[in-house]
Amino acid sequence: MDKYWYCVKHHAVEGPDGCPPIDRLGPYPTEAEAERALETAKERNEAWDNDPNWNDQELDD
Repeated sequence: MDKYWYCVKHHAVEGPDGCPPIDRLGPYPTEAEAERALETAKERNEAWDNDPNWNDQELDD
């Protein structure tokens, strides 16, 4: 099975022999999914930010 990563350093899709893991998002099952990695990350962050189960509650002093 092929896997693809998105390199945030080079803004490009890479295969398994690409940049170090610290510079990549993934793996993704298709090249097309890897191409939209930044958009996917943004969508997930927005969903988490708006999830009432994960919002921080103010603590009483």
